[in-house]
Amino acid sequence: MDHARAAISNLFGGEPTSYTRFSIARQMDGDNGHVEMNLAADEEEGGETGRPEHLHASMSPSRRNSMKLCLIILAVVVLLLVGFLLGYLSYRGQTQSCLDGSGNCEMTPTASYFSDDGTQEEAPGPRILYWPEVRKMLSDKLSASCLESNLRQREGKNSFEAGKDEDESTASHIHDQFTRLHLDDVWNDEHYVRLQDKGSSRNQVLIVENGEKPLESPDAYVAYSKSDTVTGKPIYVNYGRKEDFQKIQNMHVPMNGSIIIFRAGKITLAEKVANARKAGAVGALMYLDHSNDRKADVTVPFGHAHLGTGDPFTPGFPSFNHTQFPPVQSSGLPHIPVQTISREAAARLFGKMDGVQCTDEWTAGIVGCKVTVSKNSNMTVKLIVNNVMVDRKILNIFGVIKGFEEPDRYVVLGAQRDSWGPGAAKAGVGTAILLELARVISDMVKNDDYKPRRSIIFASWSAGEFGAVGATEWLEGYSTTLHAKAFTYINLDTAVLGSSDVKISASPLLYSLLETTMKKVKDPADDSRNLYERVGSGWIKKVVPLDLDNAAFPFLAYSGIPVVSFGFYDERDEYSFLGTTEDTLANLKEKTDKLYALMRTVAEVAGQIALRLTHDHELLLDFDRYSDELLSFQEKLSRFNSHVKALGLTLNWLYFARGDFQRAADALRRDITNSDRENRIVRRSLNDRMMKVEYDFLSPYLSPKDAPFRHIFFGKGSHTLQSLLENLEQLGVNSTSVDVNELKEQLALVTWTIKGAANALVGDIWNTDNEI
Repeated sequence: MDHARAAISNLFGGEPTSYTRFSIARQMDGDNGHVEMNLAADEEEGGETGRPEHLHASMSPSRRNSMKLCLIILAVVVLLLVGFLLGYLSYRGQTQSCLDGSGNCEMTPTASYFSDDGTQEEAPGPRILYWPEVRKMLSDKLSASCLESNLRQREGKNSFEAGKDEDESTASHIHDQFTRLHLDDVWNDEHYVRLQDKGSSRNQVLIVENGEKPLESPDAYVAYSKSDTVTGKPIYVNYGRKEDFQKIQNMHVPMNGSIIIFRAGKITLAEKVANARKAGAVGALMYLDHSNDRKADVTVPFGHAHLGTGDPFTPGFPSFNHTQFPPVQSSGLPHIPVQTISREAAARLFGKMDGVQCTDEWTAGIVGCKVTVSKNSNMTVKLIVNNVMVDRKILNIFGVIKGFEEPDRYVVLGAQRDSWGPGAAKAGVGTAILLELARVISDMVKNDDYKPRRSIIFASWSAGEFGAVGATEWLEGYSTTLHAKAFTYINLDTAVLGSSDVKISASPLLYSLLETTMKKVKDPADDSRNLYERVGSGWIKKVVPLDLDNAAFPFLAYSGIPVVSFGFYDERDEYSFLGTTEDTLANLKEKTDKLYALMRTVAEVAGQIALRLTHDHELLLDFDRYSDELLSFQEKLSRFNSHVKALGLTLNWLYFARGDFQRAADALRRDITNSDRENRIVRRSLNDRMMKVEYDFLSPYLSPKDAPFRHIFFGKGSHTLQSLLENLEQLGVNSTSVDVNELKEQLALVTWTIKGAANALVGDIWNTDNEI
């Protein structure tokens, strides 16, 4: 210790002329280990007196210098070790405080320095807002009156059909609003798409029995229906689901050459029509389901019959004007004529049918409901569809608030703008919320020092009524980059259709963030509780799967971007006027007397999710949820182990792949826990790994052109986990009805998609293990 004290005294307490020289001489063989150190004071003194004046004067100079070097290095190491331990303990304390969910996770909220008296003072500079401050600011600024003003912009207008004058006028208004709010950038995205419009003469439905008698000739039409005239016997198939068609088959009622009738609900119109065509029908009719509102009895809805999203004549490609495409079309087009009719017309049609009566489950409130006509009846239905194809230019409108750290990473909030009728609920509510969030968040950034780390994009889509055409074309146009930059899509469409129930559709990655958000937003029906208390702890079991008519669907199933859709509705008495000429503000307010309070709540939920994802160091994407989803699916499959083994196959490889994903998720969680949250490079790398989880569940073995919805959890096609499960269930019923080669391919594709997702989650290639 005396030696150490002497060395430190010489190093720090000597005369000003005493300093230390280090010389690192690079060797030819690459060894940099040779270090020379000279004390300049020694050299100077020795040169003047001819002898050293030090404690160990008897030692040779080289030995004395070597000993001092060792002592100095030892002292420096001790000091560094003490500093490291103090810094580590301080960092661990800060890290633990970040895990309590408070959101107070900024390591250095303000720049500071110490004054002469030892007190800490704030240095000048922009203040950094903690999450609770941001959340409160959003809530305080959201205005029900502004939402009402935005929604009333649609009053007095009968239609906002995509590509027509009112749609373009609304697009111009939104563009002007974004510009007036001083968003960092505002732009249009043009697409030239092929849509379908009603012809010069109305479509007709006639009853043929000893001559033709008109049943109905509605103004509404079904887009992408085949234009044709067909005749067939009527058969009623409830909601038109697969299980409904199976019941008709069990009754031994032949469906070839028939015209199928079904009611709206449960699944999309396009799915109903696809099931009818598969059953051999030549045409299809749909009417609105039972409603407590009597106006619904005479209302005829619009709709589309394309089993897909986007322009069906450029499948998998963006509809840009300068791009030439071969004459191709989507496999999801129906190829049979389809028309919608009123409930009143359906009741008259049932009155003409004399076959088997409907069961109570199928009656749907219509007196005299029949499944079909009797064998002796010669009554048929004639359907005439005169729709025409049209080419139109549509506009998507965008505005962006750019992030201050990672502007190339962004969350997207979007709403459909077009509607066949007034579209108060279908498009007006979502557009009003979009404009209000743009106003509030831009105000927070411009006037309240909020600096989002990542960007926030506001998007207004056109041609949503034709199957999310505007949104899908945008995704197709930038498919090579969007999945690596957009980490969440928040859908605002049809956010308020009632008040009694909460409707949630979301990617599992966002379950945890959504739950945290609901705990901080008041229930509009009862200020004494929050939304989480309303939905209950089992809310995840009630999550509604996304359907083709939801603009969030292509973001998730086509592009692999996590999505969330949140809103209110009445499960037992759904809003009947979506896609009709009766979708007016008056009818929507009649449905709920808390319209603007409900809109404000949806805006607060969507705004909190967007802001939290752009505020925190870490992206709050809970990839562990997919481990739970895979485990749940494995439990469903385990029932079929013996059936699969009887075919000489095994499900073990699939189980092993699931285990690999679980271990990869655990490894990433450890990496995040042990990382330096202040290191931007490390943080960005970890966030990018989380962002890719959704995308990695898109099957890489399929063409986006032939199978656009490649997500194995939420997509459409034989590559999905649901399709595999249905095949295995069929195997348990009748093993000879299952194509063994198809089953082998399904197992292989699903297994390697999950394995690939696990490898991607691990990160670097040298950390992966392709041995299952």
